[in-house]
Amino acid sequence: MPSHTFGRRQALRLLAGAAAAPWFLQYGRALAGQDYPFGLGVASGDPAHDGFVIWTRLSSLPLYPGNEERLPNRVPLTWEVAEDANFRRIVQRGQSNALRLLGHAVHVELHNLRPGREYWYRFIALGDVSPSGRAITLPSPTASPERLHLVVASCANWERGYFSAYRHMAEERPDLTLFLGDYIYEYSLPTGAADLVRPYGAAEATDLAGYRYRYALHHSDPDLQALHAAAPCLATWDDHEVQDDYSGEHAKDPAVRPAEFIRRRAAAYQAFLENLPLRRPAREADGRPRIYRSFRYGQLASLPVLDGRQYRSRQPCPVAPHHGKGHLEPATCQDLRDPRRTLLGFAQERWLYDQLRNSDSRWQLIAQNLLVAPLRIPAAMPDEDRYWTDNWDGFQAARDRLLESLHQSRVANPVILSGDYHSFWANHLHLRAEDPQSPRVATELVGTSITSNGPSYESVQAIMPVNPHVRFYDSRSRGYLSLDLDRTRLEVRMQAISERADPHASLATLKRFSVESGDPRLHPG
Repeated sequence: MPSHTFGRRQALRLLAGAAAAPWFLQYGRALAGQDYPFGLGVASGDPAHDGFVIWTRLSSLPLYPGNEERLPNRVPLTWEVAEDANFRRIVQRGQSNALRLLGHAVHVELHNLRPGREYWYRFIALGDVSPSGRAITLPSPTASPERLHLVVASCANWERGYFSAYRHMAEERPDLTLFLGDYIYEYSLPTGAADLVRPYGAAEATDLAGYRYRYALHHSDPDLQALHAAAPCLATWDDHEVQDDYSGEHAKDPAVRPAEFIRRRAAAYQAFLENLPLRRPAREADGRPRIYRSFRYGQLASLPVLDGRQYRSRQPCPVAPHHGKGHLEPATCQDLRDPRRTLLGFAQERWLYDQLRNSDSRWQLIAQNLLVAPLRIPAAMPDEDRYWTDNWDGFQAARDRLLESLHQSRVANPVILSGDYHSFWANHLHLRAEDPQSPRVATELVGTSITSNGPSYESVQAIMPVNPHVRFYDSRSRGYLSLDLDRTRLEVRMQAISERADPHASLATLKRFSVESGDPRLHPG
């Protein structure tokens, strides 16, 4: 294939020529040039009332492991922020460097912008201009915004389908995007797998180069680029950014020594921080990044973003016959209810409870990665139940503490937003998790996957009679959550794409629910 070089003037003409189309669909049009350095797009995230982070990552095309080595060790670039999409009113401009040491990723933390308004940003490097992105500063902490519109995504497996759900999310022009984990997948499907749509083309990621390659591949997708360009995001990780079902410092395989696994985890964490538009994180005493943090959307909503992987105790009952995961019975696995075990880590638990106690926001949107509601699975033994242990069911004392804190704090309108389960759920959360007669303390909304396979619809529907707190479940669709809230009401649409193997999949609303302020009940329709 011949090489094409896009100079700055050519890039500007390209963008101007696309003006008749929606601006966020201009992404991907410069990707034909192998020497175009902005083939991975741009993004913004972690907004505040006076700024946000803007991100890009320079790359050589075509993508394959190691090809980024074609770039120099240090690439100077310029960034610009404007009040209009045509960059006629530029309000900030500066310089930065894309360094090989950081995978040629660039994060710029912006400050001194006006609260509650749109801005546009772009980068210039190697004689080329990036596509532009739209970002929005949060309202002032004392402001009373009328509404908030956000979209929620999780579990995007490159190999199992196209990211058309991301395109539909971008078309909503949200105020915020939430990524609740499994932004990438570390493993690769075997050649010839029945549901393999587009291969990663690389072995399982276990080192920094492997993880960087996967993020680069995802960022090359035009639908993901469109979503990142449409709105700022908040992001947390789950397990597949590192390894399936890892728990704290423990690998999925109990035979792997923690010291060995921690090296892999550190590489994965570095790649995550390089490739998502997060602020520079605080560090734990041992140098680990602390990514749990909170955001405030004026007086309307607080958004704590949690880390449900890094600090958790080891999977319950890690020795035979359980091997730390599965449908475990509490009579044979006392770990399930051990109060010394934690999912968030005790420091993060205390931080979250302080956030709840001190919040005066109308809504609390708690963003985290795992199903909180209990899921009772009848076992062969009479009066005994089994629990899937990678989520909060494997940390029942920790869940009790969470629910008790929601109850004791009397915080207004807590809604927990979850991912991981590759299915839509709408749940009531009760003070005593498995007692539907105990007080309702929160609502939980779980989004399905962008592409990943869902669990059996029929099997889970069959156990709904013993799980009355579950108001809705569907695992047959891929898609996302779309939320709108004002001071009196939260509305959620469960948005489903027609076919994950179709890059042009259509969209339909599968189900709607609402929650009234002051009453944590789900109302269908």
